Amino acid sequence: MSDFEVEDGKENQAQSRFAAAVVVMVLIDSLHFVFAQLLLPYLPPTTSSFYYMTMAFIQVAIFAAVRREIDWRVFRDHAGFFLAIGFLVAAATAMSFTAVFYIDPGTAAMVARMDTIFSLAFGIFWLKEYLAPGEKVGALLAVLGVFVISFQPGGESSRLWLGSLLVLGSTFFYALHAAIVKRQGGDIDFLNFFLFRMGSASLFLFLFTVGRGELVWPSGWQVWLILLVTATVNVTISRSLYYLVLRRIDLSILTILLTLSPLMTVIWSLALFGERPSLQGMLGGAAVISGVLLVTIGRRRERVGERL
Repeated sequence: MSDFEVEDGKENQAQSRFAAAVVVMVLIDSLHFVFAQLLLPYLPPTTSSFYYMTMAFIQVAIFAAVRREIDWRVFRDHAGFFLAIGFLVAAATAMSFTAVFYIDPGTAAMVARMDTIFSLAFGIFWLKEYLAPGEKVGALLAVLGVFVISFQPGGESSRLWLGSLLVLGSTFFYALHAAIVKRQGGDIDFLNFFLFRMGSASLFLFLFTVGRGELVWPSGWQVWLILLVTATVNVTISRSLYYLVLRRIDLSILTILLTLSPLMTVIWSLALFGERPSLQGMLGGAAVISGVLLVTIGRRRERVGERL
């Protein structure tokens, strides 16, 4: 076997592993609101958010300690940065977990794809970027989709509207956190960044929980098992895969891949809880995802044009 064939084989194996990582990432990303629904019967949403985030923080802290890579100077030198993004992540997590009290996980996942629109808005107002005509249509279509989901006939409209607002608020906070990280966190060692980001988020979730008078001890092995799985899958593995994939492909392509996530969430929700979005909710979700795709593809074409 020639050296060329060996190298070609290694490259094919690497591509296969990367493709597998992408598939697993999409599957795991679709579970966020499913985990929120699973924990809802056991704990208040803010409380469950605090426990699972803290457990994930402990997992990463143990890993970093074993590798002897914890550097407290990173937190000292960037304390304001970590506290800011910690607050935003904590608020986003608590709001998204609360949303499933009012809205089914599948519909919540479709509304959450508005994160691309929020990121676009930050680019316009923060980075002074501009929108192409197709991107304006996509943004308008996505916003229209949220209104279609939120305002449905019958007595459920107020619950859907509140659930949609919570998801939108959560998405806004997380998109703002991502924008801050992109501008200021790129030079920070990843492991320490990940560690102190989760530690700060855990601190604020603790304060939120105590402030709401909801700090209770989980009762029963079932809830502890769900919390452990949520921490491991929804944070430790999910975010690691997210950043791994992000380093290999453009953000625009990653956004397109993650538009598959709501479909998987609907399937998980139907299989585990027997819940699914209404027809109007599905139509609104389709509008949100279509709008996000229009915006994302428009951004990508614009970048390709600039390179040429």
